[in-house]
Amino acid sequence: MIRITLNGAMCQLNSKLSVEQSQWDSKTGKVRGRNAESVKLNALLDNIRCSLINHFQSIEQKDGYATPEKIRDAFLGKQISQETILQVFKKYNERLNELKNANHKSPKTVEKYERSCKRIEAFLLDKRNLKDIPLREINYDFIVEFENYLLVDCKYGHNTASKYMQYFRSVFLTAKNNGLVTADPFHNHRITFKKVDLGYLEEEELQTLMEKSFSIKRLEQVRDLFIFSCWTGLAFIDVMNLTKDNIRKSFDDNMWIITKRHKTDVKVNVPILTIPQKILGKYEGTLPENTVLPKISNQKMNAYLKEIADLCGIKKNLTTHVARHTFATTTTLTKGVPIETVSKMLGHTKLSTTQIYARITERKISNDMNVLSQKLDGIEKKYKYNT
Repeated sequence: MIRITLNGAMCQLNSKLSVEQSQWDSKTGKVRGRNAESVKLNALLDNIRCSLINHFQSIEQKDGYATPEKIRDAFLGKQISQETILQVFKKYNERLNELKNANHKSPKTVEKYERSCKRIEAFLLDKRNLKDIPLREINYDFIVEFENYLLVDCKYGHNTASKYMQYFRSVFLTAKNNGLVTADPFHNHRITFKKVDLGYLEEEELQTLMEKSFSIKRLEQVRDLFIFSCWTGLAFIDVMNLTKDNIRKSFDDNMWIITKRHKTDVKVNVPILTIPQKILGKYEGTLPENTVLPKISNQKMNAYLKEIADLCGIKKNLTTHVARHTFATTTTLTKGVPIETVSKMLGHTKLSTTQIYARITERKISNDMNVLSQKLDGIEKKYKYNT
């Protein structure tokens, strides 16, 4: 029998050679004696050892690492073509890019998958000194170690690390469904997300922001864009993509925003209330043709919003997404707009998604209970009690 041991791992195979037990020297691993048969057998054993060492060195040079199984398969002449995780990930991303070019996938989604692939590539190099790894060698320990790498070495937050793990699992399960692997190392690994409240502006804070005068034009424009989102519920990218073609008179003879969400391609129709109408009017005729609002990058807008929050005395981390949450909570739900209507205007396909945005505030509870109290007034008067 041939036993291959490497870094504590071991596998065996049959040499198909035999010798009388009395002639075998277990200490030297050779046949005793100097007769022609003994010399022949020992030469064959030396050739086997030499061949195994050559295969080990060749595999190390080619793949960056070796295992007893890979050495055995090479020795037996098994040419097993193994797909690697980076090969599969890059093919997956190529298909995503094709869908993006056909407007079936958002550039942001493709970018996230490509970034996830780079994180795995960096992990393999930093932690395992490997350029790639076969899918079949990815196990539960690999999954846990990669997640730990994202949290500790990359210093990502829990939810960011979980998103990378989600993309990784999606690609791996696609490979499994295609028959490239049979085992699922993610089977016992649970990907969780912590609930994060991005916050929203209270009515008083929103009022302060609207009334504030800015001497710097860029801050005034950013404030206007933010307020516009607070009163329409549009995401930042959808505000940036708005054109005159999206502003139309609808069935009720009022002006509406009629567009589609960039992220999901879901149709969104939102009536334009007085405040967003005034903001549109403010910039009418001052911008390039067909443009209705000033253009700015999301990164710059978020940076300027922090400056605006300081100037307005708002102790909250203002971002473009806070405006969307403010629309769902302060502008609509608190004012009694049904959550189903809010969901439709936000372009959500599930009510559960809207519930993440829309908070039941104390003010909303107070208003609802006051309405209920008025409706119950007649019943309450009939109740007899001692004072």
